[in-house]
Amino acid sequence: MTDLLVERARRGDTDAFVALIEERQVTMTRVATAILGNDADVADVLQETLVAMWRDLPRLRSVEKFPAWADAILVNACRLVLRRRARTRVRLVQLIDDPTEPGGRALIVDSQDAEVVGRDVFDRAFESLSVDARAILVLHHLEGRPVAAIAEALAIPVGTAKSRLFGARRDLEAALDRERQ
Repeated sequence: MTDLLVERARRGDTDAFVALIEERQVTMTRVATAILGNDADVADVLQETLVAMWRDLPRLRSVEKFPAWADAILVNACRLVLRRRARTRVRLVQLIDDPTEPGGRALIVDSQDAEVVGRDVFDRAFESLSVDARAILVLHHLEGRPVAAIAEALAIPVGTAKSRLFGARRDLEAALDRERQ
């Protein structure tokens, strides 16, 4: 069914293109969110990806390669956003009156439970990874894709995908160790 939709969309059928996107929308959103972690960036990337897909679809050589082709466009769009994004973090801190402090003011940060702290540590560690490492971890662990499918989506040999997955796991472990210190 998908191949027929791809073929129709290649010929300019917008209804077929919309149907293709509806099939992939949840997956594309999940992948972009996991790589970028920012809803505004995700919305921008999805829009850029859809425009690029529509524009380049007539040049897709093999309709059965559509899923991998679409994934490659999405990952590349995420890569561009991460390159452009300035890494800034804002922490909300509350001022309270505290007579024990000079000037009578103190800064407090609400206590967080261990799960939230753990998620924050993971998020910071994950954000420190390259976009390639993020992409391969997301595609394998979040999306559950086999290494061969990841290799096809990223247009790399299977051996390279295995190596990158191993390296990405190692880099994530090292980043988690740094964040926990």
